[in-house]
Amino acid sequence: MSAKTERRTRVGLKHNGWARGRVRLFDIRSGDTVEVIAGKDRGKRGKVVRTVPAAQRLVVDGINTLKRHTKSGVAGNIQGGIIDFNAPIAYSNVLLVCNRCDKPTRISRVVQPDGTVPIVCKKCGEIYVRAES
Repeated sequence: MSAKTERRTRVGLKHNGWARGRVRLFDIRSGDTVEVIAGKDRGKRGKVVRTVPAAQRLVVDGINTLKRHTKSGVAGNIQGGIIDFNAPIAYSNVLLVCNRCDKPTRISRVVQPDGTVPIVCKKCGEIYVRAES
């Protein structure tokens, strides 16, 4: 990443209030179920398709669906038209859904006796287990 692009990214993150411009690590990964807590899709649930940590955003299936108008390609191999796609949503606007109690929850980290540090649901106190992909 060039210095100019990095500076623009850091300034954008700082203006959005993210950890003084530093990139924050995500506790949510692709495949996790999340619930939207703010915005036009508030209350909806979906699976995380991919994460964009540099911009502090997530792409969630069925959430923040937008339309893109595209031109056909010069050689005619790309068809033009209106394409629906899932745009990224801010990480702060979603909560992880616990797979035990099925409620949107904040999470904490607890050190286990064997040295691992799993994430724990704040509502039910159970260790969050990710589904095998």
